[in-house]
Amino acid sequence: MPENPLTPGAVLITGASSGIGEALAHDYAGPGRFLALCGRDGERLRSVARACRKFGSEVNAETVDVAERDATARWIESVDADHPLDLVIANAGVSAGTGGRGESKSQARDIFAVNLAGVLNTVWPAITAMRGRGRGQIAIVSSIAGFRGMPGTPAYSASKAAVKSYGEALRGWLAADGIKVSVVCPGFVRTRMTDKNPFPMPFIIDAGKAAGIIRRGLERNKARIIFPWPLHLAALLLGVLPPAWTDPILIRVRTKD
Repeated sequence: MPENPLTPGAVLITGASSGIGEALAHDYAGPGRFLALCGRDGERLRSVARACRKFGSEVNAETVDVAERDATARWIESVDADHPLDLVIANAGVSAGTGGRGESKSQARDIFAVNLAGVLNTVWPAITAMRGRGRGQIAIVSSIAGFRGMPGTPAYSASKAAVKSYGEALRGWLAADGIKVSVVCPGFVRTRMTDKNPFPMPFIIDAGKAAGIIRRGLERNKARIIFPWPLHLAALLLGVLPPAWTDPILIRVRTKD
């Protein structure tokens, strides 16, 4: 582990082939740092790895589907054996929507497989390794959508709510083991996923800016890293107001094609 705990020497990021994961990989890349990156798009992942190597990082890049428990565990255990991980960011996630009808049955199952089971498949191998060393840090990427179920994306909202609660509980549970846990709840971030949205996205920010916010929050060991604050406030209000007031508003919000 590096002498300065704010600069982890070995970082693992899932969903690193695009979006926030790609931006985090670029943000953490630098001389003397090892990065373990996974994603489902091999070509994009290799491009991210090449960019990070140009910044001076040693990179292990593997095409891994976090929904596959055994494959994910084997990869993380192999990486940790050679480069004990200081920080693991469970970022991989998917979303979907079908022309105003929310997700289909198969889409809903896929979303839970990646967004919920994928987080479990990532954090447990990390927890096992970090407990043995008595130190480490885990970040779980949820969403502001996890504060209130959205009619257009029910499975996405529910999966993000689940990992938000899970991460918050893990923080207290693992504190005695020397493992720090943070939950990241972004609003709209400009990525390939949000590029498909046919509706207005208030307070949307670039992925690079989001990565910087996340990194600074992790350096401060914040329990929750939530941004932007106006959208967070709106989500909190939607969560506490009576559904009879909020449902008519949310039902009118357009969903993804």
